[in-house]
Amino acid sequence: MSCKIEKSKLSGKIFCPSNKSYTHRAIMIASLIDETSKIKNVLQSSDTCATIEACKIFGAQIKENGNDLEIKGIKEFKNFSAKIDAQNSGTTIRIATAMASLSEGKTVLTGDDSLIQRPMQPLLDALESLGAKCSSTDGKPPISVSGVIEGGEVNIPGNISSQFVTALMIIAPRMQKGLVLNIEGDLVSKPYLDATINVMEKFGAKVDTITSYKKYQITPQKYKPATITVPADFSSLALLLSSAVLLGDDLTFEITKGDLPQGDEKIIDILKILGVDVVINKETVNVRSPEQLKGGKFDLKNTPDLLPPLAILALKTSKPIELFNVKHARYKETDRIAILSRELQKLGIKVKEKEDGMILESPEKLHGAKLNSENDHRLFMAFCIAGMFVGDCTVTNPKSISVSYPNFISDMNNVGGKIISNL
Repeated sequence: MSCKIEKSKLSGKIFCPSNKSYTHRAIMIASLIDETSKIKNVLQSSDTCATIEACKIFGAQIKENGNDLEIKGIKEFKNFSAKIDAQNSGTTIRIATAMASLSEGKTVLTGDDSLIQRPMQPLLDALESLGAKCSSTDGKPPISVSGVIEGGEVNIPGNISSQFVTALMIIAPRMQKGLVLNIEGDLVSKPYLDATINVMEKFGAKVDTITSYKKYQITPQKYKPATITVPADFSSLALLLSSAVLLGDDLTFEITKGDLPQGDEKIIDILKILGVDVVINKETVNVRSPEQLKGGKFDLKNTPDLLPPLAILALKTSKPIELFNVKHARYKETDRIAILSRELQKLGIKVKEKEDGMILESPEKLHGAKLNSENDHRLFMAFCIAGMFVGDCTVTNPKSISVSYPNFISDMNNVGGKIISNL
């Protein structure tokens, strides 16, 4: 299935969706507490629904009231066989895999065609070193896990995904011996680890930092029930801001900011370097864009989800945009570096693909094109925005937006977008 995209100008208001990463973490941690917690303003998406269903399978009681959840967690993990379908959610399968190691029962975890291509071996190796029994399909899902792990000291590589570290951290308070966690190599996506620690602390857990992003100690302890409000998602906001830069200055984005930090807030600083005027009030964001952007070099090691929204800004840059140090974007839902390089060239953008990123120059002439998002939600949204700038485009896989921003098409069309879909 594809969407037809016509040239568009945007104006009006859009409410930015809630943060997916914080929604996942809050639900998972609340499910480890034998008391009731409240999670407000959760993201309603297929990814977060996969997390809710996984936690229910483990034994959590979850009541949904609109965008708010009440969660009574798991006192003792039942020793039963279970199967968890994480659908397209890497965060779900990685944290749920760690949670499964708290039970003697065998848990089988799998997902869709994209998820079963994503690496899991580093996490499985770490769990096995702590006493779990794991099996996989060449280090990828479907996988099976059984425990019970007691804790101790473990090494985990940091160069593929911070989600491996997050998964171990979240279950550490439930381990009889706690956990000493050594991160090997240079950790990617550091702000996502900071997010994990922040949510753990909101639920009363103490994480001792021995060396930042290298070594942590978490003693056996009990999480405490809490009420948490999930903030707006700056990964989604980055795409919305790119639409304003390309398609019109008369857009206002309403946000729930909260007090939880997000690495993708870096988009604000990058846009300013590119020459965009960004105004942030308490609950709104507006931008004013020049006729042409300035270009620049941007290290996305800690913010890989900024790759798609920044890549499409090459449509109106006066100088090259270089995005580097983001090789781990090749291990997301798709190889985002390869697909962005391939598809954006169809529009006329000059792209030099590198192992860890890309260099993009503005097109001499724009071309309408058929753009293949490879069922990647962030690529679909980025290609739709680019298509509204260029006109006469089609973009595949509109259903992918259910992962992080189910209302994307309707939100765009409500402010003047021309995305024609049969969804």
